[in-house]
Amino acid sequence: MLSRTLRELAEPVLEKVKAHPFWSGLRDGTLPGESLSHFVEQDTAYLLPAYARALAHSAAVAGADAHTALLGRSITGTLEARDRLREKYAELAGGLGVAPPADPPGEANPVTHAHCAFFRASAASSFAAGVGALLPMVWFNHQVSDDLLERHRPGSRYAKWIEVYHPGPGYAYAVRAFWALADELGESASPAEREQLLAHFRTGVRHEWAFAEAAWARPSWPV
Repeated sequence: MLSRTLRELAEPVLEKVKAHPFWSGLRDGTLPGESLSHFVEQDTAYLLPAYARALAHSAAVAGADAHTALLGRSITGTLEARDRLREKYAELAGGLGVAPPADPPGEANPVTHAHCAFFRASAASSFAAGVGALLPMVWFNHQVSDDLLERHRPGSRYAKWIEVYHPGPGYAYAVRAFWALADELGESASPAEREQLLAHFRTGVRHEWAFAEAAWARPSWPV
């Protein structure tokens, strides 16, 4: 099945992402507050909205109604998650010892800008390319948030945020639905479409690593 191939491709990078200083520092409470603030700002102000729009574009060109329905539900879920994370971060900021959300937010950093552009370009290229680009974020979010919840240090600085960040047990159903979509495409797509999906998936996986690195390093544009 194509989903198995995709998970095997992603696994080495996924393990590196889980071990990244951003996520390990979040687990044990040693992450600098500025890194968490930067992550939340980039994620909620730019990346999640761009992801929702890529979902919308892919939903519009899907050949099967079931695929349109899945992606359409995910648009709403993505934007609702964005609003929930933004609201909860504002509530918790004082207790976490981090800066409250900036209003208006700062500009997208170079890595976020590239990630958002990748979503737009992939969704505009073809349905297969769009699905390949969308899948890594679904999978990595599921795996990383589960790992945070399971391995974080109880009572540590960011324990409450980790609980809020987790999308909840129902998210696993959405992840399974996306993998089922990939398997359907693996059966029905042409060889060229299948290769498009694989290529965009590989690039999406790299963007997941880069986003964690950017949250840690907080890059800025050259002056």
